[in-house]
Amino acid sequence: MKDKGFLGRWRPSRSRRLTDPYYRFQSLEEVQIAAKQGVRIDVNQASVDDWLRLPGLSIHQARTLVELARSGVAFHCTDDVAAALSVPVQSLRPLEPILQFCYYDAESVSTFQTVNPNTASIELLLQVPAIDLSLAQAIVQNRQQQGAYRSLSQFQQRLGLAGTLTAEIMHYLRF
Repeated sequence: MKDKGFLGRWRPSRSRRLTDPYYRFQSLEEVQIAAKQGVRIDVNQASVDDWLRLPGLSIHQARTLVELARSGVAFHCTDDVAAALSVPVQSLRPLEPILQFCYYDAESVSTFQTVNPNTASIELLLQVPAIDLSLAQAIVQNRQQQGAYRSLSQFQQRLGLAGTLTAEIMHYLRF
């Protein structure tokens, strides 16, 4: 839904900027407005969709940042993001009001890195709460026999997992 702004221009409503996680800001002015409204992107936990909200970022750049963060690279400031993308830091400075650089303790339970069941070892799978040795072995064995899991639903179906168990572990998995 759009509302009519100054001089008849169509502008996205405040609620859309705040609530639509797929809304891509159209200008640096919108980034400034969104920041004033409390919209933030946690750089170290941002998804590709989060990064794509920012004007001027390509899908390739968004994927690069997400892959680096998932592999353990921590971004402490805008300079770090610029270095990762090989762009001048000045090109990212206008985005700073919406970027949030949070610190996460690597040992904290709340910052557990997600696991890709298509590549994870039994030892890594055992770090996921609710995955015991027999399930970890079944995941690896099924993957070796039938190939990669394409989605969470296929993962659940092939392993015959109960809905409650799938719900318990789905936040720790990425495909």
